[in-house]
Amino acid sequence: MKFLGKKATVMPLVAITATLAFGMPQAGAQGLFDMLFGGGIRHEPKGEFPPPPPKHKPKAPADGGVRISGPSYYTYKADRLVRVDFSMLATAPQPATPQDAAFVPSATGAAFHDAIAGLSDYELYAEPDIAKALIAYYSANPDFIWVSGTSPNNRAQDAVRVLGETASYGLTPADYTVDVPATSSTSTDDAAKLKELVRFEMALSARVLRYAHDAQSGRVEPNRMTGYYDFPAKPLDMIGVLKTLAHTQEVRTYLESRHPQNAEYQALRVELESLQASAENEIVIDPKLLLKPGETSPELPKLLSLIARNLDDEMGGTYGEVLSRLATSEVYVPELVPLIKAVQQKEGMKGDGVIGPRTVATLAGTSKADRLLKVEVALEELRWLPSDLGSPRVFINQPAFTASYIDDGQEKLKTRAVVGRVTNQTAFFYDQIKQVDFHPYWGVPQSIIVNEMLPRLRGDPGYLDRAGYEVTDSRGKRIPSSAVNWGAYGANIPYNVRQQPSEANALGELKILFPNKHAIYMHDTPQKSFFKQDMRALSHGCVRLQDPRGMAAAVLGTSVDYIAEKLKHGHSTEDVTRKIPVYVAYFTAWPDMSGKVEYFSDVYDRDSRLKQALDATEAVRSPSS
Repeated sequence: MKFLGKKATVMPLVAITATLAFGMPQAGAQGLFDMLFGGGIRHEPKGEFPPPPPKHKPKAPADGGVRISGPSYYTYKADRLVRVDFSMLATAPQPATPQDAAFVPSATGAAFHDAIAGLSDYELYAEPDIAKALIAYYSANPDFIWVSGTSPNNRAQDAVRVLGETASYGLTPADYTVDVPATSSTSTDDAAKLKELVRFEMALSARVLRYAHDAQSGRVEPNRMTGYYDFPAKPLDMIGVLKTLAHTQEVRTYLESRHPQNAEYQALRVELESLQASAENEIVIDPKLLLKPGETSPELPKLLSLIARNLDDEMGGTYGEVLSRLATSEVYVPELVPLIKAVQQKEGMKGDGVIGPRTVATLAGTSKADRLLKVEVALEELRWLPSDLGSPRVFINQPAFTASYIDDGQEKLKTRAVVGRVTNQTAFFYDQIKQVDFHPYWGVPQSIIVNEMLPRLRGDPGYLDRAGYEVTDSRGKRIPSSAVNWGAYGANIPYNVRQQPSEANALGELKILFPNKHAIYMHDTPQKSFFKQDMRALSHGCVRLQDPRGMAAAVLGTSVDYIAEKLKHGHSTEDVTRKIPVYVAYFTAWPDMSGKVEYFSDVYDRDSRLKQALDATEAVRSPSS
């Protein structure tokens, strides 16, 4: 995907395309178009551009203003809970031969059958699939899981303890609360006691199933939130869960195993526990602070105090003395500039020595409440991914604007990345890397043809021929761009456009493919300037890499020298023979390889949308709803 050059960044893309569409002088239009898509491999002499106006200017179609829009965000609606229909259980005949071969009638089996009558007026609400699973399981296995004799058993005690610890996973304890019968009841009413026990049995099974589902798959269905999310379902055999729990004493081990089993999830849990136990950050710095060397501000000592608090051994050895001596200085003296630059560079910023809002936000961090939300959101999002993230793997974190190659627990490569603009957001999904293309063609997406090329082509239909693009029809036959009446089309263009390999190709010298419906991949770019910026949400949606050769070498299991040699021989492709998952992820809180959690700006405002979905889920689950 091609992005704007430096000069074009001052003009919004919508304004650019509108200008191109409504009469900007041709030479200027070409310059802007070149900045958008690259100039191609052939350039017309100045004397031949612009071309003479056509005798009969094509008439724009009625739908000429139609654009191809990206995915939308939706107001999340959680499934309503249903009342469990215990009448189905009560009327189900007790099987002479239990359907579950592992089921052996116990001493409590007869008591369970007698207890079913106590469910006739019991109002237990659960998710539809959980309600269905309860009836299916207990119809086939008419016995208690959580009750032995006249009281909750050890399994029940372990399960209740686990459900009571859900806050440590960023879950809401109220979602899993169960009223536990008193073990020392003096009641002589056996029927009342049995009624209490069978209701406890059903409530605990329902909440255990909710816990198992939430731990494995998350509380919300991400694909319902937006078309930018694309995750396969993670089915849970709920009847199988109850069968397992009925035949094991390792209830805690089993339930906790439903959570993601990766180091990142554990690091986020540690961070969550630390935040929950910590006091609010007492150092508050003006978020709009702008301080240049030589200037004065009472906010500076606060910033220096935060730097001192987080100083590691390496930085302390280099700058500890200066920081200690000037800790109370309100004047940004020259001696402090190298310290600020070093801190900025360590945090992935330019290191220009200017203390601005981004430096303040990075060093002072967000409030405790904001950090808590980011961690809870990250834990939820991790539940959408496979429990084992795989090794080797490629991990792209969009808010961090980075892409990493991780193998055997080590980050073998980390490179800066450019991701989609807010108006062309990069999706959140995972896939598997398949192929590396050297000197690739760029197949221009229909959205770019319609939204950004078409306004230009209506006035200059031959531009693509001169700029190194190929136009083909639906049968793959190549057609001169100048022969197409571009003015006859709106949002549906029956032609494909691709840019030939060249130094100016929008994909640069290589691309790394993991075929997906979003047409997103990693690639090089001829324009390197954006990698110098801190905020790199600047593309049409694909992921541009600062070190594409390094990433290609990593996924192919070879050397950068090999990649350089391949590039000497023109267009070619090479398959990735190993299984390498790639995560095109979105985490505003994410641990580095040492386990330290870093925080990033919510560039697409997705955290607040997930918070809305979680709130909607909580509202449905609330007893008062």
